Amino acid sequence: MANGSQGRGRLTRSAEFDAVYRRGTSAASRHLVVYAFPSERDDARVGVAVSRKVGNAVVRNRLKRQLREAFDALEPAPVGCDVVLVARPGLDEAVEGQGFAWLQTEVAELVGKSRAA
Repeated sequence: MANGSQGRGRLTRSAEFDAVYRRGTSAASRHLVVYAFPSERDDARVGVAVSRKVGNAVVRNRLKRQLREAFDALEPAPVGCDVVLVARPGLDEAVEGQGFAWLQTEVAELVGKSRAA
């Protein structure tokens, strides 16, 4: 992971996700939606949502890990915001076909767009 062996913070509670969904701004692509909401914290926290429509448990867990890794690799690292990454159906095939570097680029572009909005 980026920043030594420590990853960035995570959103874990439903209320945290809901706050980002309600009050944050979003950006979307064919396979991914990103919500961002400024926070008072010095670091960025990430939450990942992958529904059962995307695939079975193995596929969902792999995508969650890959999305967290792509977010942790962002340069420059986002600060002072909570971000939720929502996978859409077909994301696993897109990552498999286009590679992890494509996913990193996709996450970086959408995080930038959602924070700028």
